[in-house]
Amino acid sequence: MDPKLFDMGQIDVAWCPGCGDYGILTVLKRTLTELDIGPEKLVMVTGIGQAAKIPHYFKTNFLNGLHGRALPPAVAIKAANPSMVVIAESGDGDMYGEGGNHFIHNIRRNPDITNIVHNNMVYGLTKGQASPTSQRGFKTPVQVAGVILEPFNPLAVAIALDAGFVARAFIGDADQTKEIFKKAITHKGYALVDVFQPCVTFNKINTWQWFKDNTCYLDQTHDPYNRAAAFKKATETGKLLLGVFYINPNKTTFEDEIAIYSDDKRPLYERQPDYNRLQKLIDKYRTAG
Repeated sequence: MDPKLFDMGQIDVAWCPGCGDYGILTVLKRTLTELDIGPEKLVMVTGIGQAAKIPHYFKTNFLNGLHGRALPPAVAIKAANPSMVVIAESGDGDMYGEGGNHFIHNIRRNPDITNIVHNNMVYGLTKGQASPTSQRGFKTPVQVAGVILEPFNPLAVAIALDAGFVARAFIGDADQTKEIFKKAITHKGYALVDVFQPCVTFNKINTWQWFKDNTCYLDQTHDPYNRAAAFKKATETGKLLLGVFYINPNKTTFEDEIAIYSDDKRPLYERQPDYNRLQKLIDKYRTAG
């Protein structure tokens, strides 16, 4: 597939020169091209923020939602048309702050979507206040004495909730990030990829060099199918670990559980409800309850 299928041509880009979002845009296009996922088969869903602008530079289907609300419409889109590849992506503030509640319950539902989070440890669109992942001591125009809270740990939360796929990448390592994206998109079920990407304007601490110096990859002996080991790695102090932390390939997806359709993968408007399946599901939960 020609990667130019995703290009919008010569348009103005709203990001600052040197922003890590450029790298994510490039790597994601390469990933989709290598997976042979055409623009007509992809839907991108975002909230609000600099990271949420990324679909503007794709030639594909997309929805910009409300701040922190990318995941609910992404789940609905996948349920309505399970043949589509759905990627929900936004920044660390949008997904883990305003969207924190949706993040938690989306993991519980396990829809077959990929959740890519641009993590620069700061709010970039709204001029540099601390985000949920900002490190302690980080000073901003709002947190003038420095952040006093423990940073939110999305990987530990996701593994604790038994998310189907949990990984972290650094966009400075383009090839490694591309391979992680591939694994996430082809995983059947919810897949979280937390991506470190420096904000060169509002975060002068967590720079490109800082991420290079303060990250390292999981050891090759790490077993991503061992949940306890994955959780331990996600909570370790010291250098921030990169790679695939956890995979649970045995979870039933949200689309497989809901009773509005059977194994028919056509969009909802082309199908009729499977009432026999609905009755079996009701009986199943009555027995279990």
